[in-house]
Amino acid sequence: MTTPFTTAEVRNAVELLASRSLIRLVTEIDDNGAIPPRRLAATLPDLSSHHLRRAAEAARAHGLVRTAPGAGLELTACGAELADLYDAAARWARHHAYPAPVCEFSSRMRHVLDLLAPSLTAERANGLSWPSATRRPSDEAEADLARPRALLIQWLAGNPQVTRVLEPEPAA
Repeated sequence: MTTPFTTAEVRNAVELLASRSLIRLVTEIDDNGAIPPRRLAATLPDLSSHHLRRAAEAARAHGLVRTAPGAGLELTACGAELADLYDAAARWARHHAYPAPVCEFSSRMRHVLDLLAPSLTAERANGLSWPSATRRPSDEAEADLARPRALLIQWLAGNPQVTRVLEPEPAA
């Protein structure tokens, strides 16, 4: 499977997808359904209003969520696929106790995405190298990582907007 992503594109995608507030927003909607606009802060009380606003704006800008009349913030098909990707990555991480046997979900996602990032770049697709601060998985765990890697590559190929830094809209 070819990986046509540059290092910068992978960095942009990982920074977005590994954002704790975005992970919390996407997984909350996936687990419990649409969030009414006025219930966002109460639904995710562990996030500041600033982080909630930034996560919702980023999710809308990248096509992960939309506001449905009468329902609130809901996942798009792209957002639902991302939630499935998060689930697959979390299953791998829990099964292999990565990065630790007990770990917060968003932290697991950050570590797994950081682990996958080098294998997604066109420059390093053939010579896989692990981040220096990352514990190298066992051979079995590395083999099992093929499914989350394939899902991520497929998701990124279908959603190239997350590999680009979106420019802020000019003020009117």
